[in-house]
Amino acid sequence: MQLLTETSTAGVSDDACARELLDTVPLVMRVIRVQMRRHRSGLTVPQFRTLCHVSSADGTSLSAAAEFVGLSLPAMSRLVDGLVAMGLLRRRLSDDDRRHVSLSVTRAGDAAVREARQLAQTHLAEAVASLSPKKRAAITTSMRVLHDVFSAENS
Repeated sequence: MQLLTETSTAGVSDDACARELLDTVPLVMRVIRVQMRRHRSGLTVPQFRTLCHVSSADGTSLSAAAEFVGLSLPAMSRLVDGLVAMGLLRRRLSDDDRRHVSLSVTRAGDAAVREARQLAQTHLAEAVASLSPKKRAAITTSMRVLHDVFSAENS
């Protein structure tokens, strides 16, 4: 893949850019997933994924968490019960609709997610350490652009 600073702006089609994303993002995500799972504080993968999801979307609903992890509502409810019992999550019933449950991360849950993220970040930093400052800057710029593009799409 050519870096942004090394390509002409006229020479890259939308399709070529999309192809690079499809080829590269899964590789990076695989490394991130391995690192995050390696440091999941004794939690099962679904528990850890739920904790990470709620950490990034505080106040998310039980339904949204179930959809994100790929569990049924009853299975997610049991999983959340376990995380609540461990002191990693809080669940709150809505005052307006008792069927609506919102989730938030406790300090202990936040610490577990931050530790895993920090260890994964350290691994990624080691992976890019041998790149030139110019290439690291190009990656950083590209990630910011992608963040802006896909944050808008997820709004």
